[in-house]
Parts: sequence; structure tokens; C-alpha cells
Amino acid sequence: MGIEIQPDRDDARLRTGRVSCVAPMMDWTDRHCRYFHRLLAPHALLYTEMVTAPAVIHGDRARLLGFDESEHPVALQLGGSEPEQLGEAARIGAELGYDEINLNVGCPSDRVQSGRFGACLMREPALVRDCVVAMREAIAHTRATVTVKCRIGVDEQDEYAGLAHFVDDVHAGGFDVFIVHARKAWLQGLSPKENREVPPLNYERVYRLKQEHPQLTVVINGGVASVAEVEEHLRHVDGVMLGRTAYHEPYRLAEIEHALHGTPLPDRDDVLMRLRPYVEAHLARGDRLQHITRHVLGLYQGLPGARAFRRMLSEQAHRADAGWDVIGQAMAARRGELRSRAA
Repeated sequence: MGIEIQPDRDDARLRTGRVSCVAPMMDWTDRHCRYFHRLLAPHALLYTEMVTAPAVIHGDRARLLGFDESEHPVALQLGGSEPEQLGEAARIGAELGYDEINLNVGCPSDRVQSGRFGACLMREPALVRDCVVAMREAIAHTRATVTVKCRIGVDEQDEYAGLAHFVDDVHAGGFDVFIVHARKAWLQGLSPKENREVPPLNYERVYRLKQEHPQLTVVINGGVASVAEVEEHLRHVDGVMLGRTAYHEPYRLAEIEHALHGTPLPDRDDVLMRLRPYVEAHLARGDRLQHITRHVLGLYQGLPGARAFRRMLSEQAHRADAGWDVIGQAMAARRGELRSRAA
């Protein structure tokens, strides 16, 4: 049985995939991670790592932007603050086939701030509006959409009015999809990791945003870790985005998929067997096994034998000659530990 979704928003939410999303996470949500997550969650909207607009324009596009067709629906997250640059980068991403182009207005790292983008743009809603207008105009000939991912505030901005002002200003440019991390960001004094943990979560502020702006699509992000939490959030907003939990405990994605869409829960071993052709194809192209297996370490999290599985992959997948057999050995190590416990 799926959760009860308001009928007037049911079709749109399930069709776009925004009802459940996996957050853009630097160094984590690369193409291998997204392919693996798609096996677990056929309907979820998946996001790339953040890529700066100059990197999209001038960098190695095959490496930075390559994705498998099975990843759809998939969104490209851009970083930047120059409307013309962002427009060009958005056009490139949309023409490559991305379903959504998202502007990062939430990252608090020093490197991002020095480039005048990320969370510091919360203080410049007019500039954000100019950026997303340029992005939308650049991809008007495609089917892709433009969205914004932001925080509830930065530094001294700790009132609902600041978030509402930001959203109203950007919405005036014709945009109605906002992914909101329910923590404010401290631009000085906290590391990016601390900014994901120290500022308190304020879900009620995001709920209020949706309540007072019913015409907007509001997706909530931050601290979501269970099916029950997803169900509760969906009583107030249009969608839920998972971050660290989706990465460290990826089977949660299958559980959420089952709750939302009734998709049968997959057997974890079967998921890995379905991953095999992808692994072997990429190894044949010269990729290293560890670049793929690092994303599957948490598949058995919480189950007997999970440690044996992780240990085998951690110790063997880095070898230059490591192939699919290492994953097979990790699965066998887990089964062996199960038999030992049963004996």
C-alpha cells in the first residue's frame, strides 16, 4: 500500500519524480552512484554532484556530465552566479538530455563563497532571479526545467520573512519549484560538514512556505532518514529529498519506493546481480572497480554479514586487476558469516 497523497497533486508529483529525490552530494552522486540508486528506486529523481558553470563550458563533458539512459529522470546541478555563463551551461546540460537543471543556492563552503555562488546567493535574490531567467531562456527549446535548491537562510537571516522574500523575488521571474534544505547556513565559522549538522532543522518553516505559497512546488531536504518521516513530510509539502541516508543506507530508497509506488521490495543480492553488466561494461572501458563499489558498501547496512561484505570490498576492490569476482567474493563472505552465526 502506498501513502495517501492529495488527489489534486497526485499525478503531478508522481509523474515528475519530485515526490522522492536523492540530493546532489559532492564526491558521492556520480554516474556510478546514480545507476546503483536507480536499481533501488525506479521513480526517484536523481541529481548529479554540483558542477560549476565554467567547468561545464570548458571542461571534460564526457567525464563531468556523462550518464546512462536508465538514470532518467536525472537532474544536473549547476554552481555559479553569472547569468550568461549559467545560461550556456544549462543549454549544454539540457541538450545532453538532462531532465532538470538546478541552481545551487545552498552550498556554504569557502571555495563556493569565493566564487560568489552557493548559499551566499540567499542574500542576492534579484541576482538569483536573473540567473534562473537566463537558464530558462537558454533551454526553452528543450524539455528540461529549471529549479532552485536553497537554504532557509544564512547567518543572521533567521526569520521566515527572509526565506519568503527570497522565494517571492525568484518566483517573480516565473519559477515555481524550490528544493529547500531546512537548515540555515553559517557562511563563517562552520565547515560544510558542520553546516549539515549544527544549525537546527526547522521543518515548520518549510511547511509554512508551502502553506502560504500553494502555487509553488516545494521539496523538503535535511535529516530525512525513514519511510515514516517521508510520509509525514508529504502531508505538508510536495516532495522529499534524501541525502546522507540514501548514500550510507541505500536500501532505504527501495523501502521508500515501495511505500510511494507499491514497487516490490528487491532482494539485495538480486540488485547486485542486476548491477553486474554495468560493472563489467565499465571495467572493459578502463574504469576501476573501486570507483563503483564504494557506492554499494552500505547495501546490507543493519543486516548480519554486512561487515564481512564491506570488508571484502574495502580490501580488494582497489586492486588494479579487480573485477566482478571481488563483488562475488564479498557476497560469499556475507553468506559465510550468516552460516557461522547459524551454526
